[in-house]
Amino acid sequence: MKQITATGQTVEEAVKSALAQLQTTKDRTETQVIDEGKKGIFGIFGSRPAIVKVTVKIDPFEEATNYLKMVANGLGAPAEVEVKKEGRQVHFILTGEKIALLIGKRGQTLNSLQYLTQLVMNRYSTQFYTVLVDAEDYRKRRNDTLVQLAERLAQKALKTGKDVALEPMPSYERKVIHTALMKNKKVKTFSDGSEPHRHIVISPAGK
Repeated sequence: MKQITATGQTVEEAVKSALAQLQTTKDRTETQVIDEGKKGIFGIFGSRPAIVKVTVKIDPFEEATNYLKMVANGLGAPAEVEVKKEGRQVHFILTGEKIALLIGKRGQTLNSLQYLTQLVMNRYSTQFYTVLVDAEDYRKRRNDTLVQLAERLAQKALKTGKDVALEPMPSYERKVIHTALMKNKKVKTFSDGSEPHRHIVISPAGK
């Protein structure tokens, strides 16, 4: 967090000096007046300079965007980042020529980026945000795949009469499986194991 203490003949001059040193604008800072100063006799004798403490406000959206761009560059896949906010959920949409590198096998790289970006976002925010990082509409395609997988494995559980365990998934993907099979009264779903190996188990309802 950038912070500076500055002086001036007036509070306004002290703030102006601080903004110049910080190379920022007033709307991006918070100002605390430590001493309003004193003009003194004839503006000279007994005068006291005004003292202010100016702190740069950190924009969590900007920090998260810069973090994603930095990591993307580090992975050799420079990306543009579009931000969409819906209440307390924030979507970061990545586009670029080598975007597949940022998605990774079964979205593992994208999931890691999402987890880390959420940490960065909430580190600088006064309220909690849920972060979703997407690229090339991967999330929707993955959700469609998960729904099809859930239906296929539910049939397998019913056919064999045995529990079917899925591969470990992040919590929002497990929720897709739970939701997809919620109306199927012939099977039940539950999560088992501990993170990061927590996974869904599909079980015949009559078992």
